[in-house]
Amino acid sequence: MTLIYKLLSQKEWMGALGRGYFEGSAVDHVDGYIHFSTAAQLPETAAKHFHGREDLVALEVDADVLGEALRWEPSRGGDLFPHLYADLPVTAVKRALMVELGPEGAPRVEL
Repeated sequence: MTLIYKLLSQKEWMGALGRGYFEGSAVDHVDGYIHFSTAAQLPETAAKHFHGREDLVALEVDADVLGEALRWEPSRGGDLFPHLYADLPVTAVKRALMVELGPEGAPRVEL
């Protein structure tokens, strides 16, 4: 199983649970796909895009069930990042993890 991660607000996650799928955050809609990170990429993504946010959840997602809608594309520093060109079914989420702020305001996730 290949695991990938999505940071989103608790409100967005609660909405997704009610609908059965997550359709993406505002930045995802602008870019045309849902942004994900690998475990190794997650700390930098959290610090760069979610600094100071206290309302976050990290979704641990089974990438293998997302099919051809998931593409690994170059992004920050040339690293390949997972991008989902479809809604995320909540059935693909293995765990919703608590996110805490570190001393400098960067979100931290214990995987």
